[in-house]
This record gives sequence, C-alpha cells and structure tokens, in this order.
Amino acid sequence: MSYTNACSGSGSRTARRTVEFGRTYVVRPKGKHQATVVWLHGLGDNGSSWSQLLDNLPLPNIKWICPTAPTRPVTVLGGFPCTAWFDEGELSEDGPKDVEGLDTSASHIANLLSTEPSDVKLGIGGFSMGAACALYSATCFVQGRYGNGSPYPVNFKAIVGLSGWLPGGQNLRNMIEGSHDAIRRAASLPVLLCHGDSDEVVPYKFGERSSQILSSVGFRYVKFKTYEGLGHYTVPKEMEEVCQWLNARLGA
Repeated sequence: MSYTNACSGSGSRTARRTVEFGRTYVVRPKGKHQATVVWLHGLGDNGSSWSQLLDNLPLPNIKWICPTAPTRPVTVLGGFPCTAWFDEGELSEDGPKDVEGLDTSASHIANLLSTEPSDVKLGIGGFSMGAACALYSATCFVQGRYGNGSPYPVNFKAIVGLSGWLPGGQNLRNMIEGSHDAIRRAASLPVLLCHGDSDEVVPYKFGERSSQILSSVGFRYVKFKTYEGLGHYTVPKEMEEVCQWLNARLGA
C-alpha cells in the first residue's frame, strides 16, 4: 500500500515522503466478532509470522490485523534497509527522533481500523519496535492528536507491549498535563507490558522505565510483567498472560 504521510498538517514545512507499507495479514474471528486488535511485528519481520501465532491463540472473538512495516534504512543497523515502523538509532529515553515515521505508521494503523464496526472494541499490541509503535499510538489516542498536532481518530480499549519501549516517554507528562480529556483517557486505558530480564536487544530497564513513566503521568491500569531468564523473544507462558489479560479487557 502506497502511503503519503496523510497525517501531516497543512502547515508542515517538511517535504512529504511516500512510504510503501507491506502486506497486511488478517486473522478472522472464529466466534462472534467482539474486538479487533492490530498487532505490530518487530524490526526486520513481517505480519505473516505473527498472524500464524495469533491464529492459534484461544481468543475466538478477536479479529487480528497484522500489517507489515515499510522497508527503510535504519540508523541502528548502519543504514541497512529492512522493515521498520520508524527509524531508530541507539535506544534512549530522549526523543523520539523520527516523529514523522511514527506518525506515518500510526496513521496507517488508524486507517486499517477505520472500517471496523462501531460496536467492536479496538486494541493494539506489538513486539519490540512494534510494541514501541503501539505505545506511541496509545499516547496519540490519549492526547487526541498525532505528534505533529493533527487529530487522532481511534478510540483504544487495550494496549499490549512485549519486549518494547515507550518512544519519547520523557516528554509525555508535559503533553498530558493541562488537558482534562487526556488525563481522563489515560486514567481509563489498560496497558499490559511484558519484558524478559535477560533481553539483550531492548534491555529490561527500558520496559521497566516505560511502565514507570506511564504510571507516573496518570495511566492507572498499567500491568508490568517480568519474565525471568527471557531474552528478546516470546514464550507460551507470556502469550498465555496476553490471552488472559485481553480476554478480561475486551471480553473476547
């Protein structure tokens, strides 16, 4: 899908860039369609591998949408091109540095959800960089706008992040304070974060810190789950936790 940065404000001085998203994989609900969850893969992956895993979860009333990120040069890989939701250098609590890339991916996700029935609950989750993009989308929902100020249209009911981090978490308090709507949305949005304490790619401290930041700025329903000895991958025990948590939040 060819995608010109549709969420750019008309006053933007930055030249628009056209981004080509890969194939989107959809897992249809096996029961009654009660919820739709967009699931975002990690750096260099695609939507296919996660769609196969999600298809086997005991959540018959969830429809899964698994898009594939654009192929782009990635700074942390020395400019090597691979599928990535945004550009990323060395992980830090500053930033995010590629707000345009995050906004473009968040807008693509919102577009994928735009035709879902109004009575269906919406969620978003992901692994690694996909978790970072999911958390960024959550902050867009809470603020009611993208990073560039354009209105954000999706109403999320559940957020899941596995082995990820919160882009630009240090700036979140300033963005939420002073907005009663943002405070209200943050206070009611459930977030599940899971991280292995032996993660060598996205160190555990980034997942833990993301949880702390979200809680400190008013997200009341943040659950942070530590997996002892787990590296940068998922295990059945972790996915069982995700299933139980989503079932409780989305009635799926």
